[in-house]
Amino acid sequence: MSNISTSVPTRAPIRSRRSIALLVLGLTVLLAGYALPFLGLPRNVLTLLTSASMTAILATGVGFLVRQAGLTSFGHAAFYGGTAYLIVLLSVHSGLPGELIVLSAPVIVTAAAFGLAFILLRTHGVAFSMLSLAVAQALFELMMRWRDLANGEDGLRMRLPRELFGLKLTFFQKADTMFLVSWSVLALIILGLVLLARSNFGTLTLAIKNNEERARFIGYRTLMPRALIIALSAFIAAVGGMLFALYHGYVTPGILHWSLSGEALIIAIIGGTRAVWGPALGAFVFVILRDLASNYTTHWQSIVGLTLIAVVLLMPKGISGVITGFLQPKRRNGDD
Repeated sequence: MSNISTSVPTRAPIRSRRSIALLVLGLTVLLAGYALPFLGLPRNVLTLLTSASMTAILATGVGFLVRQAGLTSFGHAAFYGGTAYLIVLLSVHSGLPGELIVLSAPVIVTAAAFGLAFILLRTHGVAFSMLSLAVAQALFELMMRWRDLANGEDGLRMRLPRELFGLKLTFFQKADTMFLVSWSVLALIILGLVLLARSNFGTLTLAIKNNEERARFIGYRTLMPRALIIALSAFIAAVGGMLFALYHGYVTPGILHWSLSGEALIIAIIGGTRAVWGPALGAFVFVILRDLASNYTTHWQSIVGLTLIAVVLLMPKGISGVITGFLQPKRRNGDD
């Protein structure tokens, strides 16, 4: 009898090596980010990076909703801007402690999003997107027209105490220190979403996304997990809005406009939604590209539009998909 040696190829080593490579890359980027404020960068560059990190949080929430539930939202500006407005309004019209205002605002917005999710989930596809857009625009119109409450299109200035969480309020309004805060928050959010995606709940929601009918058939209730995903996505956007309010100390209705939601969705597509960190990468690329383009032309939107078209056609998985594909070791011939 001839000796026939057979080997069963496994993808585990390949996945393990790719995970290690991504971990090393992620830690390198994280540490590099913490080093940026100490490199003597111009103030306008630090301001740009701080804005990008807050936008990255919003885009991460939008991208997470697409990745985990297959839902496309045009209304996340309501959660982002709604939190910023709530902090400013409470600081002006209530006598609550500043810390309570800042911490409770994202929770209140998230609770509202959770309740709203049961209405939004009665629709599917384009109808879901349009309904989320309608909710955001309704809030935009409310802040625009209710001058006695929010001062209309002129906006409203925050009135928090000079100290917050034991730190001077100016700590949150300087580009270098606020970048470190928002960078840390972004890193914690991405880490939390990575762990959630690998949990049983993350696996369940992906299964519901791929085939909701089959998930129901085997005994799972699908409405509550999907509502929780919407609420979590809203919470991420709300945290970004909280940082925005602390940093700028001023809000206008523009932060509630549908164009901000659309921008966040474009960013998520550019970065790629298959990776949790993809939309965050897309945010930095988008904000930097927008700033560079606006220095040369007033029609910078056309450059961003052409970039989006190029990404969709040449990189359907986004920039993050290209990076993960590059880090994935090539299989030998004959491997499955």
